[in-house]
Amino acid sequence: MQRRCFLRLIALLLSVVWLTGCSAPQYLQPTPERTVAVPSVGQGQAVTVAVVDGRDGPQIGTRSGNAMSTSVITVEAGPLMPKLQAEAERALRDMGFEPTTQTAQGRPRLTLTLQRLEYGRGQSRPLIDEARLESVLVAKAENGGATYTGTYTSRRTQGYAVRPDLKDNTKMVAELLSDGLNRVFRDPELGRFLAR
Repeated sequence: MQRRCFLRLIALLLSVVWLTGCSAPQYLQPTPERTVAVPSVGQGQAVTVAVVDGRDGPQIGTRSGNAMSTSVITVEAGPLMPKLQAEAERALRDMGFEPTTQTAQGRPRLTLTLQRLEYGRGQSRPLIDEARLESVLVAKAENGGATYTGTYTSRRTQGYAVRPDLKDNTKMVAELLSDGLNRVFRDPELGRFLAR
């Protein structure tokens, strides 16, 4: 009798721990990285570069797909923006420019805005669920009184049988943002515009 009560208690505790893990919020700190070759168009010109967060807030969605859920996924701007800034500067250096955060009259300027970062639930099938992620980066280049604007959207759909944990979600968001950076800096028009 005591053994049966003990087993029930263990089962109950395991269920509570499992349910708590599924509904706990996640605070992601992705480290995106540009991985594609970029056009070499610069000749050492200085380019002012700034990365800004244009999102409405740090919450990107929920693990359950339910807006009222406590399983909120958050990506704070504080840790993310310096990482995006460093990657933008690295890309510009690889393109042949000299990136700086200092502004100067007549100097080309690139502003990279994280316009959207979303995590939602896709279609459900027996035993398989989906996570749908989307990011939008907007690059605004200014040079000689002219402006070039590019919008770069990245999407990812990931199927899973067990809900992704913190590590998996961090990896998916980092890969999504990396794809966005790749799209921005392999745009030949952006490089040519900054180099003219």
